[in-house]
Amino acid sequence: MNMAVTIPTQPLTEGLMEAMAFVWLEADLLDHASYDEWLALWTPEAKYVVPVEPGVQDFENSLNYAYDDAELRVKRVERILSGFSISASPVARTIRSLSRFRLLSNDGKTIELRCMQHLTEFRRGRERSYAADIEFRLERGPDGLKIAQKVIRLIKADHALGGISYIL
Repeated sequence: MNMAVTIPTQPLTEGLMEAMAFVWLEADLLDHASYDEWLALWTPEAKYVVPVEPGVQDFENSLNYAYDDAELRVKRVERILSGFSISASPVARTIRSLSRFRLLSNDGKTIELRCMQHLTEFRRGRERSYAADIEFRLERGPDGLKIAQKVIRLIKADHALGGISYIL
């Protein structure tokens, strides 16, 4: 079977570098525990989603490891920083690598981007790794890009995710 693949040009590649830089910034803020700056990257109505089942689109009516609005994102950060949560004590050190960026859409106001994330955590003398596809919906506002939705699709999502002391 001979199928031709076309590589999109304008307008789908327009904005790709800006979106990539924004996503790399978000990863760096998380790896360096700059949570106040990280919280400022989100629109007020944005969702942070880590679904359990692969391929799910209806997050509100599905089982998720996380389905956070603005209030729950703040509480998640508070739990991590408090030291009182068993899953957050001690806080893990993390490093993320993002690659395989694909701009799915860009209408000038909203950018949809998908990439791969490899996250390595080090905690209690143990190293663990997680691979995921991440889908971002970014909205352009007066202050630049903001996250309107972030969906982390873990490759092994159907296996129980252990207590984590960081934000995926």
